[in-house]
Amino acid sequence: MKTILRSNDLSCPSCVAKVEASLARVPGVSEAKVRFNSGRIVIEHDHELADVETLQETIRSLGYETEVSPL
Repeated sequence: MKTILRSNDLSCPSCVAKVEASLARVPGVSEAKVRFNSGRIVIEHDHELADVETLQETIRSLGYETEVSPL
């Protein structure tokens, strides 16, 4: 499954690296790519193991708010 989130809180390249690394550690996530300029976060994941709420909570635990964006 592919989920696209958006965050306006990502203010630097190290923020991007931190979010990508944290999402990569979530069971069921196979890929996470963050676009710094747009705040777009594209996550490939197994919905059974990592639902959208889990993905958002992972990012929120780092101090960044997100919203679900349409595909």
